[in-house]
Formats: sequence, C-alpha cells, structure tokens
Amino acid sequence: MANDLVPAESSSRGLSLHTFDDMLRFANVVAKTDFAPKDFRGKPEACLLAIQHGAEIGLSPMQSLQNIACINGRPAIWGDAALALVMGSPVCEYVRERIEGEGENAVAICETKRRGYGQPAIARFSVADAKRASLWGKSGPWSQYPLRMLQLRARGFALRDGFPDVLKGLVTTEEAMDYPVVDAEPAPVANSQPRRLESRRIEPKPAGDVVDVHADRHAAHADRQAKVAAARTAINGAKTRKQLDAILARVEERVSTGDFFPAHRDELVALAEGKAELIEGSKGDAYEEPAPAANG
Repeated sequence: MANDLVPAESSSRGLSLHTFDDMLRFANVVAKTDFAPKDFRGKPEACLLAIQHGAEIGLSPMQSLQNIACINGRPAIWGDAALALVMGSPVCEYVRERIEGEGENAVAICETKRRGYGQPAIARFSVADAKRASLWGKSGPWSQYPLRMLQLRARGFALRDGFPDVLKGLVTTEEAMDYPVVDAEPAPVANSQPRRLESRRIEPKPAGDVVDVHADRHAAHADRQAKVAAARTAINGAKTRKQLDAILARVEERVSTGDFFPAHRDELVALAEGKAELIEGSKGDAYEEPAPAANG
C-alpha cells in the first residue's frame, strides 16, 4: 500500500533559547529530569550539544533532545524526524513510501520530489539488500519489525539524496545503529607480555564473492559530500566574479554527470551569489587570480 504524504504547514511554538547561557541553563534543568533520553540524563553538556545541533537544522530544543542521537561519536537523526523536516521544507513537493512484494521478495521504495524539478529521487531497499548487509534476521528491530526497517532504510537514502540541504549530512539513527563498531584500541589484558607481530599472507578473495553494495553507496555519498565541501571552500576563497563563474561552471558540469544533485547546485549558487555581493561591495573585479577548482 502506498502512503502519499503531503506537506502540512505548522507553526513553531515553545521555548526559544537565544544565548549560550539560556541553552546551558535549560540543558542543566532537562538533564535532571525523566524528559531527557537516557543517554542524555545527567549529562547537561551532551544535552546542550544536541540542542545546538538540532537548532542548526530547524528543530526546537525539546525536539532536538528527542530526535538527535549520538551514535559512535557521530550525530544522527531518527527517521521520523528526518521525514518531518523534509515535509516541512518549502522545497518538498511530496514523499511517497510503499512496500512491494512479500516475504523474501519484499522491497521498500521511497520516492521524493523537490519543487521545480522534473525527476524524483527514488531509493529502494530489499530483503536481498538487507541480507547482503547482514541485517536480515539480526536481533532487535530487524527481527521484530523487518518491513519497518526496510522502509526506514529506503527513506534515509531517498531523503539524503533528494534533500541534502535540509538534513545537512545527517544520517538516520536507525541506519547509524547498524554500522559496525570498531574500537580504536583493544582493551589491555592483565599480566600480558608484549608479543612480536607476525606477518601473515592475505589470501585473495575468490571471484564471485558478494559485494556490499551499501558500502559502495556510503563511500559514494562521502565522496560527493567531500566534493561539495571543496566547492564551498573554493567559493568562499574566490576573489573575483570570473573565479566564481569558473567554479559554478564546474559545479554545473558535476550536476550533468551525476556527481552533484540539483540541490547541491542550488546551495552552491546561493553561496556564490552572496560571495559576489561581497566582492562587488569591496574590491569588485579590480584584480583576478586563477580560479580554484571546484573539487579542491
């Protein structure tokens, strides 16, 4: 069954925190109560950072505490809150979610569309995908609510691909919790003696091994975000309009090749326009330097 979600307008209500002292006092109060999630209880500093991170993407203080989580040292947002942010954005035209197939053939599909764009962003996550990622049958929500987890994974991919300017690079908490945890240093063993490292031969993987497509997806997403960040840096460092034009031409080329999404172009164009106003208001085009590359 398809769920067609239509954006609804809402008004912002509740307590407004305007200064650091306001936020710190509020965080100290909340950290002492049952309203704070267990990971934030008794930790006013963590509460403050969650409030600040939520404020940067448009969440109120209490919404931030309930919907921002720290997973393995990285902030994440619960899937329902991510959907709420996107649906509340004026650039969102619609979000459509559905499950096709049954049993081992089930696949979750999330389709999102930005206003003014012809093609929607579509993400799929199937039982086969979950098996390749060693998620299907995993204890916890993947065993208790498997179809819901398929839905949330497809949603996370679609929302991040279609609305990176709204989510600011946040992944969904449900996805972040499935990432493997790698300890930086193993715990010391009592009375253990130093041992010599022994070299070992790494056997090549036989042809036909299953490739984790989601590892590739995550790597591609990280690479795209790095290139967008490099373009931002180049725009901020531009000295002339000619340099800005060269950077934006490179950005447009990346959109045509699929390296950037249209939303990235919109963000970078807006940043370049602001930079152009600063240039014209100060030094203008009195001098020129070689245009920096958009990919750093």
